Amino acid sequence: MTSFVDVRGMVGWVASTGPERIIAGIMAYLEQDFARWERFDKAPRVASHTPFGVIELMPTSDHESYAFKYVNGHPSNPARGYQTVTAFGVLADVHNGYPTFLAEMTVLTALRTAATSAFAAKLLARPDSAVMAMIGTGSQAEFQALAFRSALGITRLRVFDVDPDAIAKAVRNLLPLGFEIEVAGSAAEAIEGADVVTTCTADKTRATVVADEWVRPGMHLNAIGGDCPGKTELDPAILDRARVFVEYEPQTRIEGEIQAKGPDFPVTELWEVLTGRAPGRMGADEITLFDSVGFAVEDFSALRYVRDEVAGTRFEQRIDLVADPDDPKDLFGLVGAFSPVG
Repeated sequence: MTSFVDVRGMVGWVASTGPERIIAGIMAYLEQDFARWERFDKAPRVASHTPFGVIELMPTSDHESYAFKYVNGHPSNPARGYQTVTAFGVLADVHNGYPTFLAEMTVLTALRTAATSAFAAKLLARPDSAVMAMIGTGSQAEFQALAFRSALGITRLRVFDVDPDAIAKAVRNLLPLGFEIEVAGSAAEAIEGADVVTTCTADKTRATVVADEWVRPGMHLNAIGGDCPGKTELDPAILDRARVFVEYEPQTRIEGEIQAKGPDFPVTELWEVLTGRAPGRMGADEITLFDSVGFAVEDFSALRYVRDEVAGTRFEQRIDLVADPDDPKDLFGLVGAFSPVG
């Protein structure tokens, strides 16, 4: 039998455990897996692009467990009453190929994305960072705020979105959680005086959400909205001033902010900083940029964490996903007894 966490189970588990605690837990698993980065099979995700959006498969394996995530990204969905992103994921045992764990990942991806942002910020942002600007206050905003509070202790937010309803939603959700929030009249106003800048916008276009002249020495930029070919958020000039860090370079060159740069543009993978193979922030005035597109190892970590945390709880179900005849060579025997005769 395969362990299964459906939407009701995931939401119930997050509500009972607390999203901030879960984000911290995923961060710990991310650290474990990034520390053994070289053991994983890695490849850019398999993407099917249409005028409506993208559908992707994200596979990886550490040669003990195999994982993949199915995920879409459709920026026009909210206007039609649908989520921009939906996802589910699977863990399987490489020794027999059986799926062992299946989970919804729409909610989990939001938690995983926030955990990855905070994981990178712990390695790259100034430790005394106190104010975060959030450009884009859609589905990811609250998770990012909780993640940066968990990682860096940030409680002061400056927010901006072109959609006033999205801002109102974020403020409504975050104020009761203890955040101090300033609603800015523009992206430039939100960024002024911030230590960390998180961009998370949905439009599938090459946009300049953050202009070069707004970025001050010492800032850490957390660019998470640009995640497919033809979609970026930052003025390319910013990349020339910053040290750029990525998850998996071959994928980021296709999908990230650095798609605007040539193949020789220098970047550092996060695992290299974690393991001491490359330096992180090299001074208080340095500008650091995490060019995040999301990578399969992060989903692997998140799935492992959920599997371990919900095992034996009411949030886990068992489903009969794998046909298992008494004789492994007699699959027909499962259906033959029920086949019509004559």
